[in-house]
Amino acid sequence: MSFPKYPEYKDSGVEWLGEVPAHWGIVQTKRLFQIVGGSTPKSDNDSYWDGDIVWITPADLSQLRSFEILDSARRITADGLASCGTTMVPKGSIVLSTRAPIGSLGISDVELCTNQGCKCLIAVNELDSRFYAHMFSIASTQLNIRGKGTTFLELSGDALAAFELVYPPHQEQSAIAAFLDRETAKIDALVAEQERLIELLKEKRQAVISHAVTKGLDPNVPMKDSGVEWLGEVPEHWEVAKLRRFVRAVQTGGTPSASPPSTDIEDGTDWFTPGDFSGPIRLGSASKKVPPEAIEQGEAKVFPAGAVLVVGIGATLGKIGYLLALASANQQINAILPNAEVEGLFLAYSLSSKTAEMRNLSNASTIGIMNQEKTKEIWVAVPPLCEQETIAKFLDQDGVTSDALINEAQRAIDLLKERRSALISAAVTGKIDVRGLADATQ
Repeated sequence: MSFPKYPEYKDSGVEWLGEVPAHWGIVQTKRLFQIVGGSTPKSDNDSYWDGDIVWITPADLSQLRSFEILDSARRITADGLASCGTTMVPKGSIVLSTRAPIGSLGISDVELCTNQGCKCLIAVNELDSRFYAHMFSIASTQLNIRGKGTTFLELSGDALAAFELVYPPHQEQSAIAAFLDRETAKIDALVAEQERLIELLKEKRQAVISHAVTKGLDPNVPMKDSGVEWLGEVPEHWEVAKLRRFVRAVQTGGTPSASPPSTDIEDGTDWFTPGDFSGPIRLGSASKKVPPEAIEQGEAKVFPAGAVLVVGIGATLGKIGYLLALASANQQINAILPNAEVEGLFLAYSLSSKTAEMRNLSNASTIGIMNQEKTKEIWVAVPPLCEQETIAKFLDQDGVTSDALINEAQRAIDLLKERRSALISAAVTGKIDVRGLADATQ
């Protein structure tokens, strides 16, 4: 859809805004909003966190699906509020993350306060908060440029106060906000559909893996009771045993101190951490490497190609990777070295379907830990080697199809988000005139 332009434009004098409608003003944020910072009560007083006052952090803002802020991960008491001197802000305030990542935001739908990673914008002039929320949403790059800091970026109150914004007439702000609310809601609905499709594809993929590594590929094969409740029936000719039966060793990685891993090392050995396990089951390259001297001096443990890596602690406990080449890993990862009776890729697929069982073994209701001995206690069903290879090839092929569909859905999401951002940017900077479209039905 093409949109009309305004009849006359002027140079805003602000590089990132460019030309704006001739009748719009350009003002600093401090002319439109009172800027209020936040703070945090002392963490050693648990009673401060047993309250009903919404207390917002950047993490709360980054999880919002729309502008409305209704609740937070933690709530504080009036005593907690008083102890740190933070300020309650009224409903309708814009809450902006000013610590990395700078730019996440929402509009308070209740009275609330924030930690020191956020700043609240309380309107002092007649304006439409949703218009300015849309405006700040496309200004995150500019806000980050103005951030300072060595450990983490932070946007100071002064930098935010001096940040320049457009100032259309109030009625026009509301018309633009209404148009964007409606159009972005349509785009967000399409994004949600694609995200749900990705989740369904991932669930289907996991179901295919789970079935293949416990039931095999032949629907007519005779079955037997595995003797393990969660495994159920398995093919009659498969062997069922704990993992220790099929491994040469289970080892744990470590972090060398004298020659630490780094992203800047080019000729080193890949050093895997849980953060490297978000992609395919085959592990290619790690984000960090260890230098040759760390291996030569025995500081870094190395594992051979064909080893199966398992994340043994933390939020990603149970994540699986299959090593394509010799590599190292940190202490959060166990390396399983298969014996001659099991093929590494089949074992990796098999273990990838057993996350729930690993969490049970690791007591993951608290902070679960899968040490070497607990890893060896995992029950597996293992077919003959030739069948293992057939199953692994089948799952590889299924993965190619599944990944293609997931990538296609992700591309659609990326395009929709680009369109959303471009539409907001064009509307709030006046590159298009949507005043007559605010009440249009499409």
